[in-house]
Order: sequence, then C-alpha cells, then structure tokens
Amino acid sequence: MTAFGYTLLCEQRGPRELVQDAVAAERAGFDFEVMSDHYFPWLDEMGHSPYAWSVLGAVATATERVGLMTYVTCPIIRYHPAVVAQKAATIGLLSEGRFTLGLGAGENLNEHVVGRGWPPVNVRHEMLAEAVPIIRALLDGGYVNYVGEHFRVDSAKLWDRPAEGVPIAVAVSGEQSVETFGPVSDAMVAVEPDAELRSAFTKAARYDVPAIGQQPISWGHDVDTAAERAHELFRWFAGGWKVNAELPGPSAFAAATQAVRTEDVRAALPCGPDVTAHVDAVRPFVDAGYSHVALAQIGGETQVEFLEFAAAQLLPALREEFGEPKDAQIKLRPR
Repeated sequence: MTAFGYTLLCEQRGPRELVQDAVAAERAGFDFEVMSDHYFPWLDEMGHSPYAWSVLGAVATATERVGLMTYVTCPIIRYHPAVVAQKAATIGLLSEGRFTLGLGAGENLNEHVVGRGWPPVNVRHEMLAEAVPIIRALLDGGYVNYVGEHFRVDSAKLWDRPAEGVPIAVAVSGEQSVETFGPVSDAMVAVEPDAELRSAFTKAARYDVPAIGQQPISWGHDVDTAAERAHELFRWFAGGWKVNAELPGPSAFAAATQAVRTEDVRAALPCGPDVTAHVDAVRPFVDAGYSHVALAQIGGETQVEFLEFAAAQLLPALREEFGEPKDAQIKLRPR
C-alpha cells in the first residue's frame, strides 16, 4: 500500500504554472506533492528556477488535502539552518500541518552561488549533522543557542510555528549518511529503489520510518517524441548523485552528458503512453519497501495533459496494482 506523489520541478516550470499544476495534481488524486529547491536548472534547456519557498507558500494555500514536501532543501550553505527552520514553520502553518521538511547535503549547482566554495562530502555531512538538530530545536519551540564547528545560533526563536511540529526527512545515499541521519529523521529520502539502503536506515533509526522515493517518467502520446524530450531535458540524471552533486553549473552537466544517447535515456526511463511501463517503473520502489513514491513528469509543457492521463489511467492502475495508502501524511516519530 504505497502513497503516490507528484513532483513540482522548479527547473522546468514557472511559479504561476507550478501553483496551477499543484492544484491540478491534487484534483487528479495524488496523495502528496514534492518540490525541488534549486537556484539553477540542471540544463539550460529546462529553462526555469523560481524560488521554491515562495511557490510553496502559494501551493500551501491553494491546495487543501495533499501532503507537501521539499525534495530536498540544503540547509548548510545557501541557507542557514535557522532560516530554514523559520521557512518550514511558516509553510507548516500555511498548509495546516501538511508539510514535511525534506533535507539533503545539496549540490554544487545550487550552493556555489553564495561564493563560499563547495566542501567535500564528508564535510557536507558534518554540516548537515549540525543543521538538523538546530532546525529540530527551533521547531520544538523556545530560544535556541548553538556553537558548533560549522554553525552558530544566537538566541533564536520561532514565533510562529505549528504546535504539532514539522516532520523532517533526510536524503541518504550510503552507509555514512544512513548511520548519521537514521537516528534523527522522521522519514528517509532516496532516489534509487535500494532495499539494502532502506533496511539499513530502518535499523539505524530503530523505528520503521517512511521512505520516500522518486521516479522520473516521460509520458507522451508517442514513444519516440517522449524519449527525445527526456534526452533533451533529463539526460543529466544519468550521472548519478555522487557525480551530480559535484558539477558547478548547467554547462558542466551538458558537457558531462554529451555522450548520453536518446536510446540510453529511453532504456533507463519509461517513455510514451503505455500505462504498464510507468507502473512497472514504480515497482522496484514498492518491492524495496518504500512507502511513498513521487512521480516526476519530464517536460514543462506536458504537465496539463499528463495530469489528465494520471487521473484517468495512471493513478487507477497504480492503486489497482499496489493498493490504497492507509495514510500518506508523514508524521513525527516517537521521541
């Protein structure tokens, strides 16, 4: 019984269109919605990158039922964790408790813009390990002071925050991140359907927290056209997250993926109108024990038609295959 979500990709859609898509996705029957938080698109061809938190505020007031989540925000360079806590608290109130704060160690693509350099991954994990308890403490209420190796907080307090708190989900990719963030997360985020990673996170968390995955798809009436669109806009995905986190800008992603062919993308992602192919793409996440899977439709101009397709065919097929979710809302783990 898996919850299915819709991805609001800020890299391929303008702010007003994203809000309209969010409303349409709720109407189509999606259980939750996740939003990327970028300063740059992955590739120039994607063409957009509005400020995610402004869009989230509008989405929170324009929707009524769906869970909302950042997928994911980096609270270590471009944003200070105390500021991220204030953003999360505000969206939590605007959404009336539907918001989950998804956090990760970030990508050079987005964080380099403030001119502080791009530290190695072990340092980024150290910084995130300091950021999470700062954010948690502020969301819990009261004044917070903190002196760490990477961050300082001086008598900070959130004056407007949800009394019930805001769940925190952390993106992980390997043993180091699992061991560090499993014990302090309300949910796990990962973009690959890795059963061992899911099992290790549960063991580290000592609690069966939800796991949220993401599956890109390129729905369209014609397979070849959908594959070409996926290649144009999403070939960056082929590098994997260890590579993608290090590249500094869209031109670097273009250069790094110039050898990726349309047939490579077509082999990696479901393309075209076949409902079964899109359902089968989700299956590895379900088999790996993920409780939530967000679909990311490639192509800004395709969103309206895709959401019609999702309402009429895709979501009913997913429900029939994997069942209705008991409760899609991410909750705070017992503490």
